[in-house]
Amino acid sequence: MKFEKIHNKGQAQLFKNDYLEMLTKTHPLVIWGMYLPVIAYMLYHSNVALGFNATYIVSIFFAGMFFWTFFEYIMHRFVFHWVAESGRARKVVYVMHGNHHEYPRDRERLFMPPVPSIILASIIFSLQYLVLREYSFMFFPGFLLGYLMYGSMHYAIHAWNPPFKWMKPLWRNHHLHHYKNEHQGYGVSTTIWDRVFGTMFDLKKEKEDKQKVKELMFSKKREEVVQD
Repeated sequence: MKFEKIHNKGQAQLFKNDYLEMLTKTHPLVIWGMYLPVIAYMLYHSNVALGFNATYIVSIFFAGMFFWTFFEYIMHRFVFHWVAESGRARKVVYVMHGNHHEYPRDRERLFMPPVPSIILASIIFSLQYLVLREYSFMFFPGFLLGYLMYGSMHYAIHAWNPPFKWMKPLWRNHHLHHYKNEHQGYGVSTTIWDRVFGTMFDLKKEKEDKQKVKELMFSKKREEVVQD
């Protein structure tokens, strides 16, 4: 997904149909609002209907969260960055993830929109249920919360400076993925799997351009000037 120019303003047009185009956009609060009730219900069901105690539920829940980080890495590396051969396949990859690399600061596409998100979540839960049976009612909510935290982290990385010093490597790793080498730095919510599989940037050797970093951040004042 090499582009002659990466746009730090605007957004890609994915479909000519206005309705389909609208369905490709969302706000983080919409996705949180969709899935928090699902998470709460499944955990309640695990305790009341299935009879699991709180310690057991919490343990499986956090296992689901951890599994999300691995799933995130695999999806980002091998699906979102799939090297497509045909024109149709390249279009699919562009709609799925390529547009984000061309317009990385498009805030309306930093979360997967509701319709494909629900479809994918349903498929994943079904697969987990086939393997885990009743344990999926504790595992899947953790997996979902991992996704919500990943999406929020992704939004924050493209929107703000890291709020804590220890988070700076995560920010830099993802910015380098976008602006230097898309074949490294696949982790968004954590760099664990980049370190395990050798795709982590050597941040000690990467020179930081503070002015460039500032340009990559959202700026309300700058956007207001542009809109005026």
